[in-house]
Amino acid sequence: MGFSSTLISIVIGIIGLAVGYAVRKYISKGKLKNAEELSKKIIYDAENQAQTQKKVLLVEAKEEIQKLRSEQENEAKIRRAEIKELEDRVLSKEKLLDKKSSQVEKKDEKLSKKLEGLREKEEQADELVKQREEELQKVAGLTKEEGKEILLNELKKEITNESALIIKENENRIKEESGKYARNVIAQAIQRCAADQVAESTVAVVNLPNDEMKGRIIGREGRNIRAIESITGVDLIIDDTPEAVVLSCFDPIRREIARVALEKLVNDGRIHPTKIEETVEKAKNEVETIIKESGEQAAYDAGVHGLHPEIIKYLGRLKYRTSYGQNNLKHSVEVAEIAGILAGEIGADVKLAKRGGLLHDIGKSVDRNLDAPHVDIGVEIARKYHESEFVINAIQSHHGDVEPNCVESVLVQAADAISAARPGARRETVESYIQRLEKLEEIANEFDGIEKSYAVQAGREIRIIVKPEKISEAEITITAREIVKRIESELDFPGQIKVNVIRETRAVEYAK
Repeated sequence: MGFSSTLISIVIGIIGLAVGYAVRKYISKGKLKNAEELSKKIIYDAENQAQTQKKVLLVEAKEEIQKLRSEQENEAKIRRAEIKELEDRVLSKEKLLDKKSSQVEKKDEKLSKKLEGLREKEEQADELVKQREEELQKVAGLTKEEGKEILLNELKKEITNESALIIKENENRIKEESGKYARNVIAQAIQRCAADQVAESTVAVVNLPNDEMKGRIIGREGRNIRAIESITGVDLIIDDTPEAVVLSCFDPIRREIARVALEKLVNDGRIHPTKIEETVEKAKNEVETIIKESGEQAAYDAGVHGLHPEIIKYLGRLKYRTSYGQNNLKHSVEVAEIAGILAGEIGADVKLAKRGGLLHDIGKSVDRNLDAPHVDIGVEIARKYHESEFVINAIQSHHGDVEPNCVESVLVQAADAISAARPGARRETVESYIQRLEKLEEIANEFDGIEKSYAVQAGREIRIIVKPEKISEAEITITAREIVKRIESELDFPGQIKVNVIRETRAVEYAK
């Protein structure tokens, strides 16, 4: 209705404008009367037209309302139908659930009855098992514990066989995977480290220009030789050897001081107690300088920097120490180089490995004067001059006295073994060599089931023949491992020892 009244107002306004325009037109022409009649007519026509338009709009509005009402009724019918359908579904599901719940209750009742029956049968079965066990014990003449013991023994045998097979498989796999790489790394380390090895002994020889010099060295009533021996602590051996004097002393530094002093005295030609004292003092200073320079050169060759000056001196003293004929200073440099190469190959700390390798035998420079192992002395020196805990651990663990706490300590241990055990690096006395071989065979023979044992390849391998009736094929691997543990715990040896356990069965007959 608001829309219709607005439309009528607009139409009347338009008609009014038209009438005004017509009135002004007629007035301008002087036809006022006709204009009034015309305006009345126009207003009448406009009112009639407006009423007609109003009726049309009212009819259209009623039709629109009717149409909207019918659409709303249709939508409401559809919604009611959907709701009815949903209600029907819910009712059907409720009925189905009621049916299933009743079935579940019935099944629960059946299962409860079955469980009760199973419990009864289980009790009956337990009774039957007890009866059968009692009957079996009576028939077999064994108690339950004895039967368990027999079963456990059989199980132990099976486990022993399986463990031996597992050990063999793991060892073969590890050897296949790591053998080639390890050999390449070690070969490269040895190849790239070309330290010279000098065999030294406990004596030194001083060459003389002539045999008359021997009399000057001895002096009147032997005062010169006594002065030399008392000041240097070295024994002079003057015998029939032409143009030579032998110096003998277990301390290589004192022997070197005596050698340098004696050479200076021989070159000078003036030999008397006062001159001997002066020359020996100069020789001491010269040897101290040589020791310091040797330590500095060794640190430079190994690529280790920042060492304390006192450690440099200790390091230089290793120049006059040997172990099984191997010079300790050159051995330390070689260990540092090998450890550095190994560390570089596996991505470890090269500087730390070199430092630990160079200082691992530092205790040998003073161990002759102290009643302690060179490892403990080396640790004390390293701590005194504030070396890192990793370097101290490398010194402690290079002989297996303590466990390594870093991979660099393991590399130092391996490099020490490589340097000491490679062919031509060390010598050992015949007596200690024989004792080591005898001890090696003795350890092997102490095990039960060993028939014979032979130490071969200069003690690098021991071949053990077992009795086949006492040690099975699967047990020889475990036997070999136990022998290895005994050798590692009771015997000191350079490098590694191969334990080869052999089991064979022979059938021997004689044709007559």
